[in-house]
Amino acid sequence: MPLPKKARIVEVGPRDGLQNEKPPVSAATKIELIGRLADCGLTAIEATAFVSPKWVPQMADAAAVMAGIERRSGVAYPVLVPNQRGLEAALAAGAGEVAVFAAASEAFSRKNINCTVKESLERFKPVLAMAKEARVKVRGYVSCVLGCPYQGAVAPVAVADVAGALLEMGCYEISLGDTIGTGTPEKTRAMIELVARRVPLKKLAGHYHDTFGMAIANIYASLQMGVSVFDASVGGLGGCPYANGASGNVASEDVVWLLQGLGIDCGVDLDRLVDTAAWISGQLGRAPGSKVAQAVLARRTT
Repeated sequence: MPLPKKARIVEVGPRDGLQNEKPPVSAATKIELIGRLADCGLTAIEATAFVSPKWVPQMADAAAVMAGIERRSGVAYPVLVPNQRGLEAALAAGAGEVAVFAAASEAFSRKNINCTVKESLERFKPVLAMAKEARVKVRGYVSCVLGCPYQGAVAPVAVADVAGALLEMGCYEISLGDTIGTGTPEKTRAMIELVARRVPLKKLAGHYHDTFGMAIANIYASLQMGVSVFDASVGGLGGCPYANGASGNVASEDVVWLLQGLGIDCGVDLDRLVDTAAWISGQLGRAPGSKVAQAVLARRTT
């Protein structure tokens, strides 16, 4: 299959990237980050999550962030919602798109939300119905598609079943998440091949963590399979909670570098993105986690 001519990056840094940061990040900083990311040409920026502040204190300012961002034409600002209460809060804050999160692993589902995968999907039905009534788009996430921290291997058929269920409920796009970053290109291809029997390729996205340095390789494998949407986090924000000190989200700059090298248009200004990675990393007191950002910044000083 020929590589796609265009690709879309869903920037998850403001939510998935920042949610595990221990020191509080101010709403003003998050709002500025989202604005800077839009300046880079990104057209989908996951802004925040309407979750319990008890469990995710970094997202306690979700309403303030949504109130403070500049809503630009042509840019989507999806937010994560775990349940109807979260959706109600998101709608009150003016969200135009939300995301729901299910697992392909039974062990992960039981450990994290104390229910089976089937039960978790049942809980989403009223959320999807409410979102449809409010004319709000819903994106679906599937976690643990290439491995689980509790049960190990995850069968591709389990991923396909969850992805298919989310599509049938009304999700317009399904993001396949390698939560612990253990996937490899051949496993990625095999998983996508099976999932694509239930969900059209044009409705699939890849969300690969870089714990073992395989994220870019898995994105390339996904492109070869016909997937053209990828989640990424500026500066590589967001460590892997299941591997102490390990990388989490693949860096947006690394994905842009790959796409540009392949001649695939993603509409993102790499230099501006590197500047944004340097800025937010500085706000957090560290250097960008992206190899591309590090290389570009080093080149500028020589």
